[in-house]
Amino acid sequence: MKTTPNGAQASAKGPEDWFTGDVRIDPLFGPNEPARAGAASVTFEPGARTAWHTHPLGQTLIITSGVGWVQTEGGPIEEVKPGDVVWFPPHEKHWHGASPDKAMTHIAIQEYQDGSPVTWMEKVSDRQYQKQ
Repeated sequence: MKTTPNGAQASAKGPEDWFTGDVRIDPLFGPNEPARAGAASVTFEPGARTAWHTHPLGQTLIITSGVGWVQTEGGPIEEVKPGDVVWFPPHEKHWHGASPDKAMTHIAIQEYQDGSPVTWMEKVSDRQYQKQ
């Protein structure tokens, strides 16, 4: 058994290369061999969002507070609220973040493949974000 006490892992600011706006990442767990899953609680201030990205083995989001938006490439922007669970299949290009007027927090769970859980791409433009 392994217990990680609350506060043992420092919060981090979402890197500007991967996020637009104010984002805080609170690590929850990394892959514990032989498992490949890792997770973080991510808080997006209003208007903040990820860049477009994919996950080699998919990603699950569990919305825990606020109001957020999610979108897959070519699909509509969908609103998500606490209790909603979102699954992005492997290699599906997508982004997620807060709505323009309300912050959003989610738990993000993804598996690592070849040492990485994600491939980052271009940022979501203001025009793409505002298109509903």
